[in-house]
Amino acid sequence: MRQRYSLEIAFLFIVIAVSLIGFSSLVRGEQVALTGYHVLHIITSLAWLLLLLGQLVLIRRHRFDRHRAIGKSIMVAGPTVTASVSLLSVHSAAREAAAGTVDDLVVQNVTFTLELALLVLLAFVLRRNRPVHGSLLMSTALMFLVIALFFTFISYVPGYRIEGPETFDRFAKSGQTSALIGSLVGPLFFLRNVRTGWPWILVSMFFLLNGYLQMVVDRSGRTQPLTVLVGSIGEVPAFGLGLTVFVGLLWMAWKRVPTQRRAEREAV
Repeated sequence: MRQRYSLEIAFLFIVIAVSLIGFSSLVRGEQVALTGYHVLHIITSLAWLLLLLGQLVLIRRHRFDRHRAIGKSIMVAGPTVTASVSLLSVHSAAREAAAGTVDDLVVQNVTFTLELALLVLLAFVLRRNRPVHGSLLMSTALMFLVIALFFTFISYVPGYRIEGPETFDRFAKSGQTSALIGSLVGPLFFLRNVRTGWPWILVSMFFLLNGYLQMVVDRSGRTQPLTVLVGSIGEVPAFGLGLTVFVGLLWMAWKRVPTQRRAEREAV
């Protein structure tokens, strides 16, 4: 029993390590690319991953009361990490729009934000179904892994590293390789528990869907308009709106579940 969740804990350690390597690319080289927006994103992302890790450790040690108490922090952690991802997506698009160029990752950034929000919201709504709740939260780590792998590839891995304009085609290669790894990891966790592991398959499908949407937008020549549109939102409004909307959704879900239970009791 003491070995329960060993694979999940090891997986989170890997995600955190790869994330730190990917984030380090922002301070690598002569010109530091790190901004306040990046710092916020790094802090919230690592805090989210550490929260997942801490919760698994508590469950493994049978500290269920402590686990439930800390679990309430999802009301703050979920909206904050989603809002920070939204902010960084808008910041990336705004920077490219101001330079008159396209944000090649704009589709990936927008869809990642929406998909992360969906997973966290579903985890909250289905919190009474503990196995599915856990799978939904853990599967968010796979999304962070794929993003971290992408930045690790383009910064450090030979054959993927961006070394100038002549190697910009490696962005697509790195993105495809990262998504492929993610789409393979997901089914492995799903097969460990087919009945409740469906969120892992859902996340794997996200990677395929995002790649398809990116291709459609690129081929239709709409990447530039989409970059301008997303960038026009503004970083602060994106964070504030994302935070407010998501808190509202979580609050409605919180109020709805007790209402359903009362209705069920009255119907008996």
